[in-house]
Amino acid sequence: MKTRITTAVIALAIFIPLIVYGHWPLTIAAVALGIVAMSEVLVMKKMFVISFEALVSYLGVALLILPDSWLDFLPSVATRWFGFYILVVLLLLHTVIRKQRFTFDDAGVLTLAMLYIGIGFHYFITARAINFQTLLYGMLIVWITDSGAYLIGRKIGKNKLAPKISPNKTWEGSIGGTVAAIIILAVYCYFIPVGAGWVTMIFVTLILSIFGQFGDLIESSLKRYYGVKDSGKILPGHGGILDRFDSMLIVMPMLHLLGII
Repeated sequence: MKTRITTAVIALAIFIPLIVYGHWPLTIAAVALGIVAMSEVLVMKKMFVISFEALVSYLGVALLILPDSWLDFLPSVATRWFGFYILVVLLLLHTVIRKQRFTFDDAGVLTLAMLYIGIGFHYFITARAINFQTLLYGMLIVWITDSGAYLIGRKIGKNKLAPKISPNKTWEGSIGGTVAAIIILAVYCYFIPVGAGWVTMIFVTLILSIFGQFGDLIESSLKRYYGVKDSGKILPGHGGILDRFDSMLIVMPMLHLLGII
């Protein structure tokens, strides 16, 4: 517990100033976090973190994370996706060169991971580019839902939510976490308007809280599939970057899909 608290304090001391200030330091931090998260996928796949496929994956995830303003030198925004396509083709060609040592399944997993991580962190910095309160809104949904689900689940949780994927999660905790997020974010949006009207944002909070929990379950399912307890060890007592940002990687793109950012 001491290690967990110490890590949390140090991480927040670094993270909070970054999200408050935003701009290029946050963008660089997001790219770094995305690359570390990508390396965690490689480790779970038992691939070398310094290899051709790893370097291509790092380039791909960085390309997706960078904001449009950093890619003004390109002919068009579509060039980003063409560049990503080229990187995917390189992974596919690598299956020919490496034959059975790097398969189509490997290329598929890395491509999916680049999209999942890259788009998630891209909209993380997009939310901050709009304003701090919008990013904080998305982060609070994740934090309150997660904390509420944990506390309420421990207190009254009886019915397992997904016993084969995450045996400690319960329906009571899940519903309680969402209710807590709706109540607290309703107050937040009343005093600090975000996105559309106040009533609309209550429904948006409901949707995002649910999808954030899906993000948590996706990460749990991934770890269960590869037989690991944590996605990484970069955060002692907390696991890896994917462990800490699993819900946000879903919530931030959903903010965009719902027209908030």
